[in-house]
Amino acid sequence: MDSEKKGALAKANFEQGFNCAQSVLLAFCEETGLTRGQALKLASAFGGGMGRMREVCGAVSAMFLVEGYLHGYSDPAAKEEKAVLYARIRALADAFKEQNGSIICRDLLLETETTPGFEPEQRTEAYYQRRPCGCYVEEAARILAGALNREE
Repeated sequence: MDSEKKGALAKANFEQGFNCAQSVLLAFCEETGLTRGQALKLASAFGGGMGRMREVCGAVSAMFLVEGYLHGYSDPAAKEEKAVLYARIRALADAFKEQNGSIICRDLLLETETTPGFEPEQRTEAYYQRRPCGCYVEEAARILAGALNREE
């Protein structure tokens, strides 16, 4: 899969108004087999660093969702599979952190004016101009596509 195309698709999703997690997960519907509606609902709670709490970046959470869906385990006793998955998750997190300094939304937005609370901000031209989130979404999708290419 073309990591640049996945990144561009995820960024375009974000620019259409989807949250950061939805934007990345939507870009991988073909790989996961999720419908557009399923992906949108599944990722909807992860926007704004999990419900605007500014915790783990939604784009990063979506990388983990895709990785878990494609390479996760379902047996609670699957110790080896769990370790392999956790190593993959850490590698994704480390790659994102290396590029951006953190996987935590509040750290990524430290220099960005944000509004407190749980009400989503209005998506205006000014919003997109001051927010680096489109770049984070794009980067997360590129990192994930590259990792999935290596895992095949």
